[in-house]
Amino acid sequence: MNKSELVASIAEKSGLTKKDAESALNGFLSSVQEALADGEKVQLVGFGTFEVRQRKAREGRNPRNPEEVIKIPASKAPVFRSGKALKEAVNK
Repeated sequence: MNKSELVASIAEKSGLTKKDAESALNGFLSSVQEALADGEKVQLVGFGTFEVRQRKAREGRNPRNPEEVIKIPASKAPVFRSGKALKEAVNK
């Protein structure tokens, strides 16, 4: 499912117009993005948790030249952990 299909599904299930559904989805996505950028967790009970995790700096190998060792800098990575209700719904 891509974004336009998701917007159509939200519009159908909520009774909103596609334009309103897209607006709501964009608002949700930007709110989650801002919260993660500020280092906050976003918990949706029954659905899951969005959070940011720190990745340590490490050494890696260049795939094109395996003899070359490269330094990979530390970074932050967004992660999603699914909630119990979502796991159960998927495993039915």
